Amino acid sequence: MDLDLPESAIAVRDGVAAVAARYDHAYWSRCEEEHRFPQEVFDDLGRGGWFGLCVPEEYGGGGQGLLELAVANETLCASGGVAGTFFYVTTPGFGAMTLTRHGTEEQKQRILPGLADGSIQFCLALTEPDAGSNAIEIKTRARRADDGTGDFLIKGQKVWISNVENADWMIAVTRTISAAETREHGLPRTAGFTLVLVDVKEALAAGTLTYTPIPKMGSNILASSQVFFDDVRVPASNVIGEVDAGFGVLWDVLNPERILAAAGGVGAAEAALRIASEYAREREVFGRPIGANQGIQFPLAQIKAKTELGRLMTYKAAWLFDQGRPCGNEANVAKLTGAQVAWEAADQAFQTLGGMAYSKEYPVERIFRDARIGKNIPVAEQLVLAHIGTSMLGLPKSY
Repeated sequence: MDLDLPESAIAVRDGVAAVAARYDHAYWSRCEEEHRFPQEVFDDLGRGGWFGLCVPEEYGGGGQGLLELAVANETLCASGGVAGTFFYVTTPGFGAMTLTRHGTEEQKQRILPGLADGSIQFCLALTEPDAGSNAIEIKTRARRADDGTGDFLIKGQKVWISNVENADWMIAVTRTISAAETREHGLPRTAGFTLVLVDVKEALAAGTLTYTPIPKMGSNILASSQVFFDDVRVPASNVIGEVDAGFGVLWDVLNPERILAAAGGVGAAEAALRIASEYAREREVFGRPIGANQGIQFPLAQIKAKTELGRLMTYKAAWLFDQGRPCGNEANVAKLTGAQVAWEAADQAFQTLGGMAYSKEYPVERIFRDARIGKNIPVAEQLVLAHIGTSMLGLPKSY
């Protein structure tokens, strides 16, 4: 359904679909079973420029926006590569979008061409063991080295950081003024944040950055890791935005993340619905297809309606972002609905296939596992509801 999308977004949808069609459910399931990065898909998308959509043309990209990026992510996930949503969240979302909007000219020239052609990968290090949803309380500290270079030394720990093992660059969210110091000196709670670019391979080679993958239920095409910073040295030229004033940049990272996650959820729902509908058309019980039974048909139809609504809100949020207009409310509503419909679709597909859904012969069990995490990341469903309650309904804050 084109929904009056601009021609650029329709071209992206068709182009990504053509790449994705070369990789079936069996391919994605093998990668999941082997805990293997789908390098072939990533390389194909990179060669086609599908990761450089929002990189300005002068740096080798497509010069497009978050709407086109969301459409690309939705299309990839709808093809069956549900965990492939991380492709678009980590590298073009965290990397290209952030540097395009907030990077220095030197940072753009150094990194954006590689993001545009798929030769550079990114990750974001924000969440900590004691500061997940409450990012204000992060403790990872960046302090100036005492050797007069102006370099920063980063020390601390992060958790649930995706794609460290493949990343060339990491955006590390640090405190240059601790949360306790902001309270002590009467500063705003959001003061003292500094976002810095970390050369991952250089820091790993130096032994100052280490990571440990976390065994997890699904989405094993990428690791999610604990990350440890032991005086990781970064030059001052790697700061994104301004020292001590990085929270505004961070928020400009988190809204696109939620919108891209929503797009992935809509795509996941389409993938699950397609499998369930095909099975319901072909599987006969008591002399007729089970899809003729309203007990099967109506739940799937209800989820299809929700999927269309989720898509509309996702596109609206992305469009507002591209127009430079406030989109926080829309990004949160899109994230909520996208995550919910992905899970409902996966669950109903499981029910539609009955016992066969439990078999790895079908990809439903993989989509079921991959879809569930969307209700928790990139922000917990309860906090999204709290935002909607306070920001959109004007209700008292509950935390």
